[in-house]
Amino acid sequence: MANPVCKVLLTKAPLKAPENDVDPAAGAVVVFWGVVRELEDGRKIEGIDYEAHRAMAEHQLQLVAEAATEKFQLKKVMIHHRVGFVRAGEPSLFLRVWAQHRAAAFESSKWIVDELKKNVPIWKRPRFRTNNRRRPGSPIPATAE
Repeated sequence: MANPVCKVLLTKAPLKAPENDVDPAAGAVVVFWGVVRELEDGRKIEGIDYEAHRAMAEHQLQLVAEAATEKFQLKKVMIHHRVGFVRAGEPSLFLRVWAQHRAAAFESSKWIVDELKKNVPIWKRPRFRTNNRRRPGSPIPATAE
């Protein structure tokens, strides 16, 4: 059964922070942005291509949100994840949790991100920078910088 306080979204659109939904029962709100770094395995990247099995990923995101709500007695959970190409410096993950106390808000945020990485079928493929200009979709040279 879906928990109405858990909101998940898988989108190709750039992520924006939704309006801050105030809950008077929540004494703590933690926001986390997962941003694509410019280095992957010590090499510069243009960004990351994210792929997902949409139905499974949305289902697993919902399960993670619901499990966190129960485990940490959260008031609300919001998880938004990008798919498609995300440039270095742009966010690929937005997470907001509402809890009665700050400890639960911080601990649950870390737990949610860890669970998401372990259990949600979202795969990433870095697009490495090269000295040569290449067309989008062309193979990445093995000797890219």
